[in-house]
Amino acid sequence: MGESNDGLSGFTAESLQGEHQSLGEYAGKVLLIVNTASQCGFTPQYAGLEALFQRFKARGLVVLGFPCNQFGAQEPGTATEIAGFCQTNYGVSFPMFSKIDVNGDNAHPLYRHLKEAAPGLLGSEGIKWNFTKFLVNREGTVIKRYAPATTPEAIAQDIEALL
Repeated sequence: MGESNDGLSGFTAESLQGEHQSLGEYAGKVLLIVNTASQCGFTPQYAGLEALFQRFKARGLVVLGFPCNQFGAQEPGTATEIAGFCQTNYGVSFPMFSKIDVNGDNAHPLYRHLKEAAPGLLGSEGIKWNFTKFLVNREGTVIKRYAPATTPEAIAQDIEALL
């Protein structure tokens, strides 16, 4: 906890286009990091996430989407299929990354960090389902973890307070 966004430069992720990207590129930004899925009951949250991104990006918000197929196999598609789905159905323009694991031995290092910095209910670290959200301030501190059922609109006030 308290790790600066400069410390995020130690984390890399592969974009949906297959490019390796340092998350240090987002230093000094407010981040909303979300594990996503295309065939989930919460999938319509893509629209709300895009609305938040459009509303606040000029002030420094970046939404980062990480597709994950660990919950009910609700993200079975390829990177190309995921990108097409998000663009066609929700007009997603925020950065999306290739599929990752968020739990277990193969969990992406970023998610290991997020879960440790902001444990869930009763201190559990595991991600419970798709569309769990983490809010990170400009200094790189994980501020809050939101449950999948928490809508993007409900997070807007917390984001605004950090901008």
